[in-house]
Amino acid sequence: MNVIVSNLNADKFNDLNIDVIKSISGEYSADEIVQTFSNFFFNRMFLDITSVQNYADVNVFRKISMGLDTSKIILLLSNDPIVNSDSYISSLISMGIYNFARTVEELKYLYDNPNSYKDVAHLQIINTNTVSYNPNNIVDNSGIRNNSCVIIGFKNYTLHAGATSLIYMLKKILSKNYSVVAIEVNRKDFMFYNDPNMISCMSSELGDVINRNSNVNIILVDLNDGAGGENLCNDVIYLMESSTLMINRLFMLDNRCFDRMRGRKIVLNKSLLDNEDIKLLQKESGITFFSILPNLNDRLINEDVLYPFLESLGLYRRSN
Repeated sequence: MNVIVSNLNADKFNDLNIDVIKSISGEYSADEIVQTFSNFFFNRMFLDITSVQNYADVNVFRKISMGLDTSKIILLLSNDPIVNSDSYISSLISMGIYNFARTVEELKYLYDNPNSYKDVAHLQIINTNTVSYNPNNIVDNSGIRNNSCVIIGFKNYTLHAGATSLIYMLKKILSKNYSVVAIEVNRKDFMFYNDPNMISCMSSELGDVINRNSNVNIILVDLNDGAGGENLCNDVIYLMESSTLMINRLFMLDNRCFDRMRGRKIVLNKSLLDNEDIKLLQKESGITFFSILPNLNDRLINEDVLYPFLESLGLYRRSN
């Protein structure tokens, strides 16, 4: 069964010939849409972009992408030049929203043939000189403004999922082409890497530290437990360690833990699982992993493994 959230373009949903379990019409905040459908089972959501308040600011879709399963969303664009611009579409793709249409025929096609990243990767802007993850100026609730600086947060969703070492390895690769700073919140593990561009701070200082370093291309943030700071990031990667012990412990602490993570970018890190085990874990948890990373030696560069991961984040550029 499917759901429809419509507003000014409601007439385009009339000829879809699909089963609809719930349909709402009007203008809603991103929070209201997530709250309405986060615990509601549906096959596809047809979302009229004009039903989302302040939709011209592409960042309002970040809350939707974090609160709902984006693989189920088909976004109907308006004729507004802003939402049809290359930068707007690129930003949607960066949030994991791959299915967007402008006509009834495209809606019908995507219903039966949903896009994956590879289908829309050519629409994502990868600038050869600067990071263009989101070319629009971003103003978040903290008042932080950044133009070309991309802020990516990493958070261990299970204990010991490897955020600190992964950030260290990613920084080594990215530093070949970009200016990069890594920030660690509420811990001091970065001191052991002896890198002046790996900074430790308290959560209350994070906004100021980001501001002071916003002249760089990329900031990687290690969001430790209780640190908060997700709202300061352009994107957040949640790391899950694949051992039975860690996953069962997570589930015992919160039996809705997997429901809460649907629609977010979850990376299975330090994985020793084969393909069949990964498929089984995804089926049992009801989530789809954004990426699978094996256990890596942080003394090595690990380009073959980490370049594809960076490409999926829109931060990929090899040295010539």
